[in-house]
Amino acid sequence: MKILGIDPGVATVGYGVVAGDPGRPAQLIECGVLRTDPKTPLAERLHSIHLGMTDLLARHQPDAVAVESIFNSKNVRTTVVLGHARGVILLTAEQAHIPIAEYAPATVKQAVVGRGRAAKAQVGYMVAQLLRLRSAPTPSDAADGVALALTHLLRIGRIQPGRSALLGTR
Repeated sequence: MKILGIDPGVATVGYGVVAGDPGRPAQLIECGVLRTDPKTPLAERLHSIHLGMTDLLARHQPDAVAVESIFNSKNVRTTVVLGHARGVILLTAEQAHIPIAEYAPATVKQAVVGRGRAAKAQVGYMVAQLLRLRSAPTPSDAADGVALALTHLLRIGRIQPGRSALLGTR
């Protein structure tokens, strides 16, 4: 099963594509970021995110998309703009008829690190450990996208909780 994890944003959208099946090690297929130019109007930036998502979905044909749910920011404008980006991401996946799962940041941290209040660096470190990578994916938005994909695989039972199950070792 192939999952596309998405850490939404307007300036930077982190993504990770992870494959996982029972009895086999989870495998990172690709991760990275989609960036938009902060000097361009919001509508153009949202269109760029749509095009990037459309490309990712076409190239990887994931079985599901896992998206970080919205969180409350002290800055209302940040929350609203993030909502625009999430809307574009959700719509793009829906138009492609791909199932969508949404996870709160604390749920992702709990699933990957074991603590719901883990730091970004801890998430990146555990993603690297769980997937046997030499280092954490960079930037941290990409590591967050991978963590979302891993969280979904755990939640649907395609991989078991704990390091040995994620690695496919006993």
